[in-house]
Amino acid sequence: MADVLVRKRLVTVEEIFHEGGPVTGRTIKRGAAIAVIKNPFAGRYVEDIAFFMKDLEPLGVSLAQALLDALGGVAGTIEGYGKGAIVGEAGELEHGALWHVPGGYAMRDVLGSTKAIVPSTKKVGGPGTRLDVPITHVNASYVRTHYDAMEVGVPDAPRADEIALVLVMTMGGRVHARIGGLLAHQIEKWDGLR
Repeated sequence: MADVLVRKRLVTVEEIFHEGGPVTGRTIKRGAAIAVIKNPFAGRYVEDIAFFMKDLEPLGVSLAQALLDALGGVAGTIEGYGKGAIVGEAGELEHGALWHVPGGYAMRDVLGSTKAIVPSTKKVGGPGTRLDVPITHVNASYVRTHYDAMEVGVPDAPRADEIALVLVMTMGGRVHARIGGLLAHQIEKWDGLR
């Protein structure tokens, strides 16, 4: 078991009123929570790294709860989510993949009965690297109004021996969504897809 050493956490919330179209009656909030941790595998190839996912579970739950709290603390208001990781230059892409299970399941635990897979992305980069985290509806991946992404990053992270672990939640779809397709109130199958 490796210790998860957190250097810093960031939580940010956006309020979107419009994007060039009319101001809607509903403000859409979306937020990101980022934890910058030391990468215990930086600078060397390690064959067995999967155990670190279990070590990351408490951090995942803590980060998901902090993000939900920043968005008002009511799980039922969250409509979209995503996750990602930026691995410092002394690490490898696979180190970011360690976030899939603890990050995704943490959001599902905190939000309750979500059905859809939590979309994800990852990359290797240095301090200030930006990441576009994909977002889909929490209960049906085919809800087009919620196809989105949130750009995130940390000015001084990740350092070469760090990983920035990211969770994103939204309280709605795109503010001027109008491309048709399945709408959130039309979800029927509850299988995470349609």
